[in-house]
Amino acid sequence: MRYLKLLSLVFLIGSIMPSCVSKKKFMTLETELEETSNDLRAYQNRLQECNDKLAMTEKTVSEEQSEKAQLQVEVNSNEQLINSLNAQIADLRKQRDQQVTQLGDLTVLSKSANENIGQTIRQLEKKDEYIQLLNMAKNKADSLNLALAINLKSVLAQGIADEDVEVKVDKTVVFINLSDKMLYRSGSAEISDRAGEVLSKIAQIIKTKPDLEVMVEGYTDTNPINTACIKDNWDLSVMRATSVVRTLQSDYGVDPNKLIAAGRGEYNALADNATAEGRSMNRRTRIIILPKLNQFYDLLNPELAAK
Repeated sequence: MRYLKLLSLVFLIGSIMPSCVSKKKFMTLETELEETSNDLRAYQNRLQECNDKLAMTEKTVSEEQSEKAQLQVEVNSNEQLINSLNAQIADLRKQRDQQVTQLGDLTVLSKSANENIGQTIRQLEKKDEYIQLLNMAKNKADSLNLALAINLKSVLAQGIADEDVEVKVDKTVVFINLSDKMLYRSGSAEISDRAGEVLSKIAQIIKTKPDLEVMVEGYTDTNPINTACIKDNWDLSVMRATSVVRTLQSDYGVDPNKLIAAGRGEYNALADNATAEGRSMNRRTRIIILPKLNQFYDLLNPELAAK
């Protein structure tokens, strides 16, 4: 509609120009032409803004679909583990039934033999119940860890580069791998100013989970180091882990009873130290979020597992 109006005005001005129209009417037409041109440019700008917003929305949808696919892979892996445990339970039940059938075929049993058989059956039933209890505990732990990982990914994704932070779930624990360039000043165990950005977010999650422990592991590459304060890579890895633990406790209020500091030196490498890229991957700090050890001991005791 605006284009038609603009063309009409141009045509009208062109048709009037040969005639001796009044200067006032001519200026009025010029003003309308200018306003129409401005409107046209405004609509073109709005169209460009809409196109930009559409592109951003499509990018966000693509990223969310990718994350959803990754989470689905993890869910499928947990389902396979559950199916394996169920198969083991079914096998134990089959063995129990076979034993009961074999015992039933005996025609003469002494009183002592009968008592032993009854005790065996009760033990099998307890084992069956215990396996089911372990299965439920495993499923609950997997669900909690998956939710914790999703929560961490969501919190840590805000303003932090993907190559500096990696969150993974492996069986009963959650791993957070952090690059050394983000956490420490070069060649030292001193925490950098930038490290507070990610450690504060991790501390918030830790403090909301009272039943978890946190182990901080320091890793280095194979390049040797020997200074007045640091003897070798073992020292550097331990000092870096201790710096992170101390920061979580002192600066962000994490309960020190939940914290463990460990150094792995140049060992357990992720990549080949022969390349700069490999050495960069190996220089890292890993924060492991795991259930408290006494909870595992309770699971091994049928009398405590249900409590």
